[in-house]
Amino acid sequence: MVIGVLKEVKPDEYRVALIPVGTEELRRRGHRILVQRGAGEGSGIDDSLYAEHGAEIVESAAEVYQDADLVIKVKEPLPQEYPLLRRGQMVFGYFHFAASRPLTEALLATGIVAIAYETIHTPDGRHPLLTPMSEVAGKMSIQEGAKYLE
Repeated sequence: MVIGVLKEVKPDEYRVALIPVGTEELRRRGHRILVQRGAGEGSGIDDSLYAEHGAEIVESAAEVYQDADLVIKVKEPLPQEYPLLRRGQMVFGYFHFAASRPLTEALLATGIVAIAYETIHTPDGRHPLLTPMSEVAGKMSIQEGAKYLE
């Protein structure tokens, strides 16, 4: 499978969906990994680290979307990305569909398979991909509250 990692385009989003060791693990299992140039910059990860772990660095999001069977992102695709999505392509990210009818309708129209991190749960009802985000948000709320009380 060809797996693509994009540089996030949402304002103030600096995370990356896959770190270099993840690239190595996926390559070991026979997958081809495409990483858009600069995808890890906001997280302090240089392209050379991805290349050292077996990823192919590509210049544009269009190249990733064109060749990847599975695109992994942190946040939902934005309107400028919709035309790049291909019917049947899998996209893995935080979508928060309940908060945006226009996003839901737009992605339904593309025909992609959207796998939302926030909906994945274990048999016992835990949400292993959402829990760490909630924990970080909870801890950050104290800092944000303190900032506004200054």
